[in-house]
Amino acid sequence: MSDTLAKLASADLGAIRPHLALADAPAALIAATPSVPEAFAALEANGFLLEAAKLLGHALPKRQAVWWACMCALHTAPDTLPESHRKVREASEAWVRQQTDPVRRSAMSMAESIGFETPESWTAIAAFWSGDSMTPADQPKLPPPAHLTGVAVAGVIGLSAVRGDPKRQTARLQRFLESGRNIAAGGPGRLTPEDA
Repeated sequence: MSDTLAKLASADLGAIRPHLALADAPAALIAATPSVPEAFAALEANGFLLEAAKLLGHALPKRQAVWWACMCALHTAPDTLPESHRKVREASEAWVRQQTDPVRRSAMSMAESIGFETPESWTAIAAFWSGDSMTPADQPKLPPPAHLTGVAVAGVIGLSAVRGDPKRQTARLQRFLESGRNIAAGGPGRLTPEDA
């Protein structure tokens, strides 16, 4: 499997591991693994699905990680999702397609207007933290720490997995990991809204 996850080839497990905040059991499980694909496989095989998702969120290239976050948010978005929230996710998707500073800042501005309590908002935070500066556009640039995109993506995954019905968490995480694996292999990882 590790040979097929091309998008993870350059990910540095040693640099990622401190940012995962794993409990003892999953941390010990991957302590001796030499690569992200092997750590991902070990976590998933041992039922640490959320931990595997967190690893993937940190290991994917930023553009692909934000796209994956958008797909996971879309998958669990209810029919009653306010239009303003949908537009935030769509703005984050727009950044994936056109990685410009105005698009990134627009997504973040829209997220600020609805608050930061939904998966959709966190897709915009992930996009924003994937840029070259966290400061206002008219201020000197201050690059975000490299791991922050992964933190935001993990937030999307965690919120999306339990949205509306926490009993669906495991099944949703399995779907999310299938999508993420597809993206890591170079595919689109598309997810459609789940059945009610």
